[in-house]
Amino acid sequence: MLTPADSCPLCQETAGALVLQAERYRIVRVVDTELPGFCRVIWQQHVAEMSDLPPADRRALMAVVFAVELALRDCYQPDKINLASFGNVVPHLHWHIICRWRDDPWFPEPIWGQRQRQGNVSSATITDAVLAARIAHYLASGVHA
Repeated sequence: MLTPADSCPLCQETAGALVLQAERYRIVRVVDTELPGFCRVIWQQHVAEMSDLPPADRRALMAVVFAVELALRDCYQPDKINLASFGNVVPHLHWHIICRWRDDPWFPEPIWGQRQRQGNVSSATITDAVLAARIAHYLASGVHA
């Protein structure tokens, strides 16, 4: 008999370019030239909601989300960061951390909304190693807390 985790794509796949992995979470970069810096923080355990986690794990997960946000702001210098946690299609706890620019194809709509214009965002090319180092810096420094 299959369990929910057996059929869950976030349990079975990396779900992007792996930037950083720890015991309780992994950080992946969504490979999309129109969305530079778009990352997901994926909780390793198959749970659907933040409230499924004990309070200490909730705080730890949000510390990772904030560290990724800070690292993306440093590396990409977006006009705005969007944070989202849906799980409507894939009910596995994960957060989207999305760099936004006023001239990106969807702004001011969400990236899942209607395209507003053509073209790609021009931003710095940041390697996954550089991004991982910035995230690790913020995780170690406690600035995110």
